[in-house]
Amino acid sequence: MTARTISAPPALMGQCRQPHGWLGRWFLRNMNKRHSPLTDWGLSHISIPPAGTLLDIGCGGGRTIQKLAAAAPEGRTRGIDHSEASVRATSRLNTLAIARGQVEVRQGSVSELPWPDATFNVATAVETHFFWPNLPGDVREVFRVLRPGGQFIVIAEVYRGSGKAAAQMLEKYGHLSGMTLLTAEGHRSLLSDAGFTQVEVFERHEKGWICTVGTKPV
Repeated sequence: MTARTISAPPALMGQCRQPHGWLGRWFLRNMNKRHSPLTDWGLSHISIPPAGTLLDIGCGGGRTIQKLAAAAPEGRTRGIDHSEASVRATSRLNTLAIARGQVEVRQGSVSELPWPDATFNVATAVETHFFWPNLPGDVREVFRVLRPGGQFIVIAEVYRGSGKAAAQMLEKYGHLSGMTLLTAEGHRSLLSDAGFTQVEVFERHEKGWICTVGTKPV
């Protein structure tokens, strides 16, 4: 997410929340490319079990699911997004993995994840939690579907107090598009308040990136 994006018209910001149409397809391709280094950096802070069951929430263009499936070749990777365009884009990018049953993508809401309790070893949220409709409650919903000992990782390229231009613009105007921008300590509290333990916050100051990892108690 860039300063140029934040200063764009509300309709353009709406594409970040829920991509649709030809512009949404362009956004998804662009996000796959731009967020790839950010995602790699974030995922480097967790250990992905090769035979684990993984969940990517807000799967967007599907690049994170592709990375997760590659890291867990003996496991299962699931994705969910409330945007129909995102589900289609993710499915196209992961066609072969879907065909062999390794990957499944659903349309739905983080507020009501369509899986039973204690399903996943790892859940990821890359550049998406800003727009969750009930952020504290939605994080508790993620907690529900994780297995004891499972990890939740939140990765973002902007956060309140980073000092970067995009973050400063969001601190002033992000609320106009319904975004929730947290400080580093706010990220820690978000996971801790939902019941996660061993919460760690990692910052890459020169980029303005943040990654927060929490573990569901055993």
